[in-house]
Amino acid sequence: MTKGIGKLGIDLLPPVMVAIVVAFWAFAPEAWIKNTWVVIGVSSAITLTVLLLEIPFERHAGWRMNRREFFTDLFYVVLSATVISKATNFLAEQPLETLKKSWGIATPWAEHMPWLLQVALVVFLVEFGQYWMHRLMHNSTPFWLTHAPHHHITQLNAMKGAVGNPVELWLISLSVVALFDLQQSAALAGYGVMGVVSTFAHANVRSNPPLFYSFFFTTIRHHSLHHSVPYEDTRCNYGNSLIVLDRIFGTYKEGEASVVGQDDRRRLSIKEQWLFPFTPLIERYRAGRAKAA
Repeated sequence: MTKGIGKLGIDLLPPVMVAIVVAFWAFAPEAWIKNTWVVIGVSSAITLTVLLLEIPFERHAGWRMNRREFFTDLFYVVLSATVISKATNFLAEQPLETLKKSWGIATPWAEHMPWLLQVALVVFLVEFGQYWMHRLMHNSTPFWLTHAPHHHITQLNAMKGAVGNPVELWLISLSVVALFDLQQSAALAGYGVMGVVSTFAHANVRSNPPLFYSFFFTTIRHHSLHHSVPYEDTRCNYGNSLIVLDRIFGTYKEGEASVVGQDDRRRLSIKEQWLFPFTPLIERYRAGRAKAA
């Protein structure tokens, strides 16, 4: 199968999948666009497809999926699609929509733009916010403590983008898209594009997309370097989907890493990932009790 598809075919997998997702939402019937289950189905199909591609087109044997990794990743994918998604909607998107109405904010020009430009606007708005939030997380200790569990993963796979502390997962999901009047299909296509790009950017797939894609979009080469072991080496390539933002803001770094993780590369359990931001407080409390004893 590997020989049959050829190197060029493998390298074109990410841009081809992006095109398929955009085309799907461009021609999807209105009933599908408004159906939550269709949205969930498309997102799941993206993840499953890339996950299956890791089998014949493995990039690094050391990242090979095992049973423990699969079920941990699956837990986080479901968590992100349910609890985190609902929390984002309730605590961020709904208040923004209310603010938009109360302040009389209207952007009719947005929904009258060409459809593909609307898709591009969604990608830019989300990614611009994520870039700066991600960069903050690597340059501010309180924010780093929420993000660090994501960097304690010791291999990269298609579902790894969803793994992390719930606080970080919520923070990185925030955007201002709700303030803009956009066609729903364009918004779904924009999120679909980011879903494909970020999934491939975490995937154990030996696809090296051509420059027309990799200049703008994040690839596994860019993102594996961001996940490399020394903390200082992680302070680059912050773009979750748009690596072009790193090129613009001077945080782009060329290269690739096959060894990922942090500190002593010990894999954290789910409990440890959730408690990680509070580790300094827990250690201070324990030290206080030990001194008192």
